[in-house]
Amino acid sequence: MTKLLKQKKQKKPGKAEKENKNSLQSPKGMRDILPLEQPLWEKVKKASQDTANFYNFSKIDTPILEKAEVFERGIGVSTDIVEKEMFVLKTKGGDRLVLRPENTAGIVRAYFENGMSRMPQPTKLYYFGPFFRHEQPQAGRYRQFHQYGFEILGGEDDPVYDAQIILAGIRALEELKIKNLSLQINSVGCRNCRQVYRRKIQEYYRRFSAKICKDCKRRASVNPLRLLDCKNEKCQLIKEDAPAMINYLCSPCRSHFREVLEYLDSLNLPYSLNNFLVRGLDYYNRTVFEIFSESYPGALGGGGRYDYLAELLGMKKSDLPAVGVSFGVERIVELMKIMDISGLSKPKAKAFLIQIGKPAKKKAFLLIEEFHKAGIKVIESLGKESLRAQLKVADKEGVEMALILGQREVFEENIIIRDMKNGVQETAPLSKVVDEVKKRI
Repeated sequence: MTKLLKQKKQKKPGKAEKENKNSLQSPKGMRDILPLEQPLWEKVKKASQDTANFYNFSKIDTPILEKAEVFERGIGVSTDIVEKEMFVLKTKGGDRLVLRPENTAGIVRAYFENGMSRMPQPTKLYYFGPFFRHEQPQAGRYRQFHQYGFEILGGEDDPVYDAQIILAGIRALEELKIKNLSLQINSVGCRNCRQVYRRKIQEYYRRFSAKICKDCKRRASVNPLRLLDCKNEKCQLIKEDAPAMINYLCSPCRSHFREVLEYLDSLNLPYSLNNFLVRGLDYYNRTVFEIFSESYPGALGGGGRYDYLAELLGMKKSDLPAVGVSFGVERIVELMKIMDISGLSKPKAKAFLIQIGKPAKKKAFLLIEEFHKAGIKVIESLGKESLRAQLKVADKEGVEMALILGQREVFEENIIIRDMKNGVQETAPLSKVVDEVKKRI
């Protein structure tokens, strides 16, 4: 016997509530990039691609899924990304895969897996694509987001490459007419000088152990440099009087950083020293930096040197000098809207093809391909039947001429060419319509 449980009488949901509950929506923190916004995205893509081409960076695409170890080893198990933000899935075969949260570790993996170390060095790579982090969605932060970046791998750990990476990043933004850019830069040293600094940071924060946030209490013993990256307001205030890494740099790191700054000075690139800039990833050493605009509250991009990443990933040839930068595309697009920067404009159509009746529609369908072969953009509204409705669309599109095909024109193998500015019409042979349009554009 089935036992029925008494339930409280619930209010029936309204129509709007019902529709909302039943409708499929994009996952939290992920969004559609609609046609109206696409020209801005295309402009960002073109600017980054043009910059990559100018500075001789080659395009690379890595898989959206990577093995979890790539990021656990590379980014660091104590980072927020690995601890809290990775989308992890387990395959039927037992593999642990991750939707990539960033691209540098994957690029180093690809560099060795595909024998790029045997190519002339350094190897200069560029990428543009989607990434994923399970963090709280907010302005400029999404669970699926897009980045482009430039990476220089191999060769020497020459400061000139640090400067060139910074320069390429700034030039790509300038290509978009983004103004009032600023650069914050620091050096986090090498393993040798960082050990001394770690102890100094631990000593300093020990005095505030009761005041720092829960995450920082854990970081203090596991990864003290992460203390400087905390966004908690109280921790930010405590950080203000913390020891500065620049005062503990060893001689080689001090010399390296000085040379980077000299290159920036030679280019008249303004910068400010940020003694507490460490970035949120464990693989950085020596140079780290972030790029800002006065018109946007957060960093547009950032990067640094990661000479130890190959070793962290367990590569046989662990000595790989490397430096890179990445930018958040959503943030740049948002800034372009704020600054009223227009997107890439589509090639404007010169003519609108109007058809009246089924025979004319079939003829128009074929005629569009003739224009395509000739490289002339024409637009149409094949789903509309009336002349008036189609002329209205043609007028809205701002085309110079309308090409009108009715049943009579199809029978006589002619077409009407109408000047949309003055309304003057003339008839031309259908076989010569492409040439006639060419004459008028």
